[in-house]
Amino acid sequence: MNSINLLNQSISITIIIFISLVFTLVGLIYSKKYRGINNYLTANRNIGFFSLSTSLVASALGAWILFSPASAATWGGIGAVIGYALGTAFPMIFLIFLGKKIRSEFPKGSSLIQFLRIRYGKSLFKLILLITIFYMFVFLCAELTAVSKLINYISGTELWITSLIIISTTLLYTLYGGLRVSIFTDLIQMVIILVLLLVSVFYLISFTGNEFSFSFIREKSPHLLSSSYIPNYTAGLTFFVAVAATNLFHQGNWQRVYAAKNNDTLKNSLILAFIVIIPIVLFMGFTGLVAVSTNPKVVPDLGFFSLLLKEETHLLSLIIVILGLSLTISTIDTLVNAISSLIIVDGEATFNISKNSNLLKISKYFIIGLSIIAFIVASNGFSILYLFLLADLFCCSFVMTVFYSFYNNKLNEKTAYLSIIIGLICGLLLFPTPDFSKSLLVGLIIPAELFPIFVSQSLLFLSFLVATFIPVTIWKLR
Repeated sequence: MNSINLLNQSISITIIIFISLVFTLVGLIYSKKYRGINNYLTANRNIGFFSLSTSLVASALGAWILFSPASAATWGGIGAVIGYALGTAFPMIFLIFLGKKIRSEFPKGSSLIQFLRIRYGKSLFKLILLITIFYMFVFLCAELTAVSKLINYISGTELWITSLIIISTTLLYTLYGGLRVSIFTDLIQMVIILVLLLVSVFYLISFTGNEFSFSFIREKSPHLLSSSYIPNYTAGLTFFVAVAATNLFHQGNWQRVYAAKNNDTLKNSLILAFIVIIPIVLFMGFTGLVAVSTNPKVVPDLGFFSLLLKEETHLLSLIIVILGLSLTISTIDTLVNAISSLIIVDGEATFNISKNSNLLKISKYFIIGLSIIAFIVASNGFSILYLFLLADLFCCSFVMTVFYSFYNNKLNEKTAYLSIIIGLICGLLLFPTPDFSKSLLVGLIIPAELFPIFVSQSLLFLSFLVATFIPVTIWKLR
């Protein structure tokens, strides 16, 4: 991704340091009033409607919304846009019912894993815990990489500078204040995010003329809106299944379920979060449809920026930098605290840590270690899309079995474990290679020519679909 150098590097670095330090200082000062393990893990279970709502939205979104929905839209059409939006928001509706159930059955809990540890034996819950941490670690790498590349694109600032400043300052206040400070800073970050997004929407609608419309897309790229364009369906379902499944294993969401003051607060906050998330992701995806219709050779990841920064104005560049920083920091502090909380709550049972050990201190060392790896990944600009998709596949293989067990106590650990493993193996057989041209089964074990064209062109979709629903057939057979 080449740099367009709309901002001077020194100005860009100054902004990064300033924004990061402001959130750090605010977080540290606020946290002094709320110390203790209960505040660190569940914010003392007394978060009100407004704070919980903004935190749920800020945690669900991240710098990825500036890249991924627009990128998906350039090849997946309107279906990918809708699937992405619904996949991101759907867990909020699901958590209304599941959240109330887990709060009533396990009122002193703070994670999904604790519930599963009681429901199943040690083997299965350890596997789910490791996959959950793996997914959130990949998410952490993705956010750091995305914002570093964004600022490098706008100002030419080296990737390691951005990633080092953001990860170190965010760790400082999050490891000190825990969930309580994460929710508080989310509120401030969400206000900034919404204001800057509204400015972006206003600019694009007002100054891009007739281009920012369905009629323009229908004229230039009619296939992206066509009911006969197969990727509109396969891409839409792929993103819905994958994004929804992974978000249901996001410990940050489960912490907020337990942090709600009461069930009514939780329900109302989740509904509002759903309502807010949908239009934001839809809009970002729509910019991809417009961008590829304006310029068929546009770099997919840069769809949103190609429209907003077309005039190459310093003001809009500044808005994008602040927006990207706010989105990233709000997501990273959620991920840092979420992973830390899992080590504290489930570390003893999972890793055979001594009861006399300081789990809070161990969790902080663990997070710092993961953050160093994430910093290295972001500093080198590695593409982590493939790793993210692999994490999505793992979550898809777990999702039906894990959440079905909430309502069916007859599903035993052996059957659950077997269904997950078989679903994962079947999904991996169809999961595409990094160039997306073939898979282990299609093209390697068996020649791709022996399969229908639809199969070879829809490997990612089919792998997610198989991994998600094969476990259901295993329950029925047993």
